[in-house]
Amino acid sequence: MKRLAILTALIIPLFLCTSWGFFAHQRINNLAIFTLPSGMIGFYKKNIKYVTEHAVDPDKRRYADTLEPPRHYLDVENYEKSIDSIPEKWNDALAKYGSKSLSANGILPWQIQRTYYSLVKAFKTRDSIKILKYSADLGHYIGDAHVPLHTTSNHNGQLTNQVGIHAFWESRLPELFSTKYNYVVGRASYLENPLKETWKILRHTHSLVDTVLTFEAQLAASFPSDQKYSFSERNNLVLKQYSIAYSKAYHDKMNNMVEKQMRSAILEIGNFWFSAWVDAGQPELKNLIKTELEPDVRKEESETEKKYQKGTIIGREI
Repeated sequence: MKRLAILTALIIPLFLCTSWGFFAHQRINNLAIFTLPSGMIGFYKKNIKYVTEHAVDPDKRRYADTLEPPRHYLDVENYEKSIDSIPEKWNDALAKYGSKSLSANGILPWQIQRTYYSLVKAFKTRDSIKILKYSADLGHYIGDAHVPLHTTSNHNGQLTNQVGIHAFWESRLPELFSTKYNYVVGRASYLENPLKETWKILRHTHSLVDTVLTFEAQLAASFPSDQKYSFSERNNLVLKQYSIAYSKAYHDKMNNMVEKQMRSAILEIGNFWFSAWVDAGQPELKNLIKTELEPDVRKEESETEKKYQKGTIIGREI
């Protein structure tokens, strides 16, 4: 009884996890490699471990870098009533809203653009380390652009009494059901205007917000309350999570939405990687320059990992 009391006191809500979840981000980056053409796929397959594992680097930086958090979301309603009213270009948005508002309400589309151009530059200089770094980072941000709750001020259901829905949608559901998803998404194609493609992605993603919230609220109202959550013990902690039955009911109700968004993310990441390579002049990806990370960069990455391990996130949970 004493042990049970201690464990109960240490209940950790597993649904407070953040982002697509490490599992989904890594799978998305991994599978995007297989959309690439022959001039690229050999290099990426050779480095598949790096691109997969480092898909979560931007999330880790949220534990160390105060500038990182707003790069992962766009709180549309805090800018405009309609996403179509937000200026697409950074300078126009900066002139309209100011840097303080942008930092508070998210800069995801412009972070994708910034990372894209960094990748183009890395391809031009044939710097293998930077190609891999910016490819992994770009994959992460494009993945975030496919998560509906990354596009709304009600980012964790906190305004509608649905706290926990963010990680429920993007972490719990993929971890439970993604083994049955169809990941054959076709070949990457060239993007004439990557920024416009980014906004196209975000418009569609944002259009899903109401469905994500409404369907969960409807399910919560009809589902037996004592069967909504389940508990499991790990490392002497009791983890609270949405039950498999509740998760399946929500997953089914949304009619493959999570699968569709994952499939789109995989193909779009391939499109952006391919387009960056083309814009750089399609450099040969064999025998690339292997530039060692500068000492200050290695130190920064080491410090980021230490702060991530401590688990104190900067800013909000998503």
